[in-house]
Amino acid sequence: MDKIKVGDTYSHKTRYTQEQVNRFADVTGDNNPIHISQEYAAKTPFGKPIVHGFFAGAVFSKVFGTMFPGEGTIYMFQDMAFLSPVFVERDYVAKFEVMEVNQEKHRAVVKCTLEDGDGKVAISGQAKLMHKERF
Repeated sequence: MDKIKVGDTYSHKTRYTQEQVNRFADVTGDNNPIHISQEYAAKTPFGKPIVHGFFAGAVFSKVFGTMFPGEGTIYMFQDMAFLSPVFVERDYVAKFEVMEVNQEKHRAVVKCTLEDGDGKVAISGQAKLMHKERF
């Protein structure tokens, strides 16, 4: 298994459905109508329902735990800035860039962004991870 180093990048395409958003609302109890009501959301500046920020950002966890670095990842920290709305049934790309690696402690800092099809950043953040084999 190759070591991950500073400058390495990874990307993952994703899409959110209204059914997934509704299930997230059920599981978390966050049933704010901006996420689940077409009628309510139509009266907001967004004009339609938006995906919960933490649900949209959960793609970072999915990638870290299953793809990059993958199984064995310990997720230590995540910050996220929600810069623009995420909508259902639109294509997004989660992008990752390794900014720092501490090989002695098997840790890394990874820049994370979620971008729409036009490259507009919806979520920007940074994660700290530990992986004994990859860092």
